[in-house]
Amino acid sequence: MEFTGKVGSLIGKKGVQVWSLGPEATVYDAIAAMAEKQVGALPVMEGGRLLGIVSERDYARKVILQGRSSKETLVTEIMSSPVVTVTPTHTVGECMQIVTEKRIRHLPVVESGPGGERVVGMVSIGDLVNFVMQEQRETIQHLEAYISGNAG
Repeated sequence: MEFTGKVGSLIGKKGVQVWSLGPEATVYDAIAAMAEKQVGALPVMEGGRLLGIVSERDYARKVILQGRSSKETLVTEIMSSPVVTVTPTHTVGECMQIVTEKRIRHLPVVESGPGGERVVGMVSIGDLVNFVMQEQRETIQHLEAYISGNAG
């Protein structure tokens, strides 16, 4: 089955609210914001420009395991950069392939405009899986309706 639903549709349903941090934020600030917003990663941005992305995985591997202080370490010291991004026209299938090949869990969604690229949403591997599951549920419902003669 080919998952051709577009990321733009996915972020439209999920909501386009994007929380981010500035480069001056500490890792502690990032972890507190992730907990408050119930997200696993945040883009690091300055003046609307995407500098990197910081995730719970970055925290575990680059702060905890290295014995660093989360209140003294800046997000710019541990963020992943350059960032793998997608556009609203990417398909869910393409995004699933990207997260699998790159072994990442979060994709900022960017659009190009007159002032350059801007982040218009974020999708996680969980968002992609939920989208696929919903698409499969709808396909099953259509097939069941067709088989029972209730297709309309």
